[in-house]
Amino acid sequence: MRKRLTQIFPFLLPIRKKQKLFCFYTKMIFDSKTYSKEFSANYLKNKYYSTSSTLINENTGFDIIYQENKVFNLLLASESINTILIHPNETFSLWNLIRFADKVTPYKEGLTVVNGETIPAYGGGLCQLSNLLFYLFLHSPLTITERHGHRIKEFPEISNDALKGVDATIAEGWLDLKVCNDTNRTFQVGLSMEEGQIIAALYCDKEIEFDYEIQNENLRYYYANNQCIEEVDVVRITRDHKLKCVLSKEKLYTNKCIIGYELPSNLEIEGQKI
Repeated sequence: MRKRLTQIFPFLLPIRKKQKLFCFYTKMIFDSKTYSKEFSANYLKNKYYSTSSTLINENTGFDIIYQENKVFNLLLASESINTILIHPNETFSLWNLIRFADKVTPYKEGLTVVNGETIPAYGGGLCQLSNLLFYLFLHSPLTITERHGHRIKEFPEISNDALKGVDATIAEGWLDLKVCNDTNRTFQVGLSMEEGQIIAALYCDKEIEFDYEIQNENLRYYYANNQCIEEVDVVRITRDHKLKCVLSKEKLYTNKCIIGYELPSNLEIEGQKI
């Protein structure tokens, strides 16, 4: 594989990062989108959906201190998002909101993936926040305009029945999570931590019309280029909130990622590893 210039000359990385950050945020100024920036002291009256994830993952194979640092980083970032309003025709950008979350209090070192390798890094672990928010937005009428799945899944899901392919990775200057409010409603994101969980909730200023359910279909594992690939369809079912009847079922996307850990021996994998 051809190496990037910054891999050959690591001292160029800070310069390259500053260049990318400048272009990244300058583009938001001139891209004609209106980005969410208004907060409210109170939550809107209707809770549209809520979800949560476990803060400490004890199955990473790394020192638990990095999980504790991740929790610290998530708390800092969450404070820059909690109670944000997403008005009609506005775009929610995760990086636009948490850009200065560490301005006063710096992040700690958490786990992150760099060039396919899991390492401790400044601000590591924020992908858990983007994962959670992406899953939250999937259960709403908001339009997801930017999402990037992880190329490599480094750890198994904490729960065996957890949905697959509903993650969203972020990298400042490169990858963002964005949703646009194409409705006539105002939405609001709430974030909190309690009993070992990080909880995300979506509120709305009007009564709920629809319920959304996310499912997996056609899950398969196979070898390609001597790597184990997980492929799965992510499907959304829309129901009338009052009548509970199914209105539609649609495949949102097919997610593919490389499996970076040992799968159970009884799991069927198509093909053979060379």
